[in-house]
Amino acid sequence: MTMHVDPMPLPTGAMALETYELTKRFGSFTALDHVTMKVAPGSVHALLGENGAGKSTLVKCIAGFHRPEEGSILTDGREHEIANPVAARALGIGMVYQHFTLAPGMTVAENLLLASGQIPAVIDWRAKRAELKAFLAHTPFSLDLDARPSELAAGEKQKLELLKQLYLRPRLLILDEPTSVLTPQEADEVLGHVREFARSGLCTVLIITHKFREVMAYADDVTVLRRGKAVHHTAVAVTGPAPLARAMMGEATAVAGSHEAKPSEENTAPALSLPAQTAIKNIANDGLTPTLQVQQLSVMGDRGTLAVRGLSLQVARGEILGIAGVSGNGQRELVEALVGQRARAAGTVTVQGQPYAARREENHRLQVRSLPEEPLRNACVGDLSVAENMALRDFDRPPLCRGGRLHFSAWRSRARDWIASYGIKTQGENAPIRSLSGGNVQRAVLARELAGEIKVLIAANPVFGLDFAAVKEIHTRLRGVRDQGAAVLLISEDLDELLELADRIVVMSEGQIVFETSAADAERHVLGAHMGGGHHAPVLERAA
Repeated sequence: MTMHVDPMPLPTGAMALETYELTKRFGSFTALDHVTMKVAPGSVHALLGENGAGKSTLVKCIAGFHRPEEGSILTDGREHEIANPVAARALGIGMVYQHFTLAPGMTVAENLLLASGQIPAVIDWRAKRAELKAFLAHTPFSLDLDARPSELAAGEKQKLELLKQLYLRPRLLILDEPTSVLTPQEADEVLGHVREFARSGLCTVLIITHKFREVMAYADDVTVLRRGKAVHHTAVAVTGPAPLARAMMGEATAVAGSHEAKPSEENTAPALSLPAQTAIKNIANDGLTPTLQVQQLSVMGDRGTLAVRGLSLQVARGEILGIAGVSGNGQRELVEALVGQRARAAGTVTVQGQPYAARREENHRLQVRSLPEEPLRNACVGDLSVAENMALRDFDRPPLCRGGRLHFSAWRSRARDWIASYGIKTQGENAPIRSLSGGNVQRAVLARELAGEIKVLIAANPVFGLDFAAVKEIHTRLRGVRDQGAAVLLISEDLDELLELADRIVVMSEGQIVFETSAADAERHVLGAHMGGGHHAPVLERAA
């Protein structure tokens, strides 16, 4: 008689996670150095650290993307060798990666089903769509099931990545910079949802973030990594941004100047800069032409409907005008139309009173520069070297070109100077720019775009995904451009960034400007209401 033994049922509910002496090397470089960490079941555990501290390497080992050379990973007290992401998924581990992993040619519905890995030969789409609609009804946001990722803004893509994991109901949910392209309102909504998910006992959450505000508001515990080592573990209730920053940077490093607001300062905003005050007063009282003026601009979106509808704005000399808005309300299309990546359906754009169509000759003559979102995709040629990318704007002008001949030695010499002055970490000026980290790609683009005289700078989410040291540096350079008399148009999905940098803020909703205020008078809840569609008519409102 043969006895049948049922296999041990898989655990359910929130997972207890532990790493012990976890070590990962890439050649001679030690990315993780004997990291030990405990994550309590049903908690939200934050990972903090500068770029390159080992955060992403740690979570990729847990998710089966990397295999450590030493140490152990334990789930619910049992050691597991997580050989690949499929093995991680079988244990109930899901991860939202920092970089998008969507199938661009498939719809939102198809991407959600694809995430499950269990697709029948014949799909009952009526039943599946009903199931997906019911699922979306209980999530903090919704997307058009028929939209494709190529039609979505960066923030909407991030939402889809998170929805893919929530659809699978993981026991451990790993989030790698999940709010980088979300507004504070969206971030609060998402993080509030995952926190409640954790507290319900269904899931444990491990989150990588650079934002102290998110750690203090939503995490239960925090681990700080520095140079591959776990240097600090604490409960959030007994710590604050200053000690966490010291742990990240080293005890001797001052934290003053971090772009993260202290709790008591969170709703403050800088006063309007003196150049901006003067310029705006002159425009208002003397009828002078603003440096950048957009009038009744309309732009078609990817789905054949207007993404920007009759939008008008102006930016004065020596002013930073910030555009706030929830991702997907036409900001991407506006920027692409202004920098020449997308056709304009109607309206006019002028720089210093002269027509501006974003042609290369006009960029030189009118001194217009841009810092686009996702610079590796929008401002670089990945396979070209750092030096070649730095020369894209003026390769055919002296001193890089004389008598019709390109002087590559001049390209390389200038690139070496810029690499040194901007602190760009690279193997050299001849390295392909795609080999650089995101922050160093952004520094390389900054060096190119901020060289020489500037009349107008258009910057879109310029610090996306960067650590606070890089953010501080880039913010300082943007202020420097403003203070030298340029008109700066800053489009950002980070309201904290706009409140810190901008002289004036407008809110964009459904392709239109619906609210305007000076940054000094800005109130976070008022901005948030307009960003979320709280206005009652598509007309511009101004703060009293």
